Amino acid sequence: MRHDEQVRQMKLLIERLDAGTNVDAGELRVQSTRTYTDTEQARRERDLFFAKTTHCLGMSGDLPEPGSFFTSDDLGLPILATRTAEGEFRAFVNSCRHRGALVETEARGTKRRFVCPFHSWTYDTEGALVGLPKSEHFGDVDPECLGLRPLPAEERHGLLFVHPDPDGELGLDELLGEWFDDEFPTWNFATMIPINRDTYDTACNWKFAMDTFGETYHFSSLHSDTLFNSFHGNVQCYDDEGRNHRMILCRREIDEMRHLPESEWDITVAGLPVYWLFPNIILMPFRAGAFLVRAYPHPEDPGRHTSRIGFYMKGELAQASGPEAAEVQDMIATIAQGFAEIIRDEDYAMGASQQAAANAGSLESVVFGRNEPALHHYHATYDAELGVESGRAVDALTGEPGRV
Repeated sequence: MRHDEQVRQMKLLIERLDAGTNVDAGELRVQSTRTYTDTEQARRERDLFFAKTTHCLGMSGDLPEPGSFFTSDDLGLPILATRTAEGEFRAFVNSCRHRGALVETEARGTKRRFVCPFHSWTYDTEGALVGLPKSEHFGDVDPECLGLRPLPAEERHGLLFVHPDPDGELGLDELLGEWFDDEFPTWNFATMIPINRDTYDTACNWKFAMDTFGETYHFSSLHSDTLFNSFHGNVQCYDDEGRNHRMILCRREIDEMRHLPESEWDITVAGLPVYWLFPNIILMPFRAGAFLVRAYPHPEDPGRHTSRIGFYMKGELAQASGPEAAEVQDMIATIAQGFAEIIRDEDYAMGASQQAAANAGSLESVVFGRNEPALHHYHATYDAELGVESGRAVDALTGEPGRV
């Protein structure tokens, strides 16, 4: 984030702290709980938001060198992502062109060749078929026609984007918009390396998981012994553009930073930027690196989802030498794991509680406050993409919320 924008955001946070105010959505929003339980809506979301939309599958550091690879099956088909010998990012359908078996079964690693375990058909990092055992017995085939099926893929701003449809269009300019396309390069994501990865299979809808990242109103309650020690709750900055938005959470260090010259202000000390990239990405850059959170719906159960949480450390910290460098890296890894466990044990535990109530039909609707604009934006965006009206804005509520 450019420094003038950092200063602008920090001034807003200080102003709201002093006035005891918060960002204001201007209205309440009533959201039907069916959005978390309806099987037909869940099917449409998987089809439209995941099978037919470009996704960020990680950062450049997830493919650190030529021959690096990782696999993914979160988007409805098996994906093999590679770094070619020339250093280019490529993605393919992870399915052998002979009989369709998975070519690569490991989660990640480094290889020059990928060998199908069924008949040992072999592919290189560019997806080319380079080995066909007993070709003289198999028959006359053109290897150039039987390479791994490529997927649209692009590495931009240190992020790895893939469209899960071989015939799909990435459309990154539209996905990122002018704002994110301009601001993401300032974070130097391409220099960051992964140091921690967690996967959580949780009994809550994937949108409940997204909701937990949409406000700090809950910090003084749910995170009273954890995040609330480091953050001012119920105060933030918020901006949106199209399908994306950015929040700035308020760290308690802002209390000291406000007394420094503005030239020394740093948003990663005074705040925590939280970017939401449609439909399921939370990206949080901070002093030492960044968190990348991706939430994926269960293929059959609307009341379950999988979250993949990656922690990335700034390259300059990773490249430091000597015993102090190791201590710093261990400390950062500990912080990363602790933050991930807060998500799992506090946020997602609450999401499971909400899901249990929604599954039971306890309430017909839930309410998003004026101090929760990101939740308004999440669900208004989802509804618009689906062409449904599961939520509506209201000036005030009276009576039984479940009957609104």
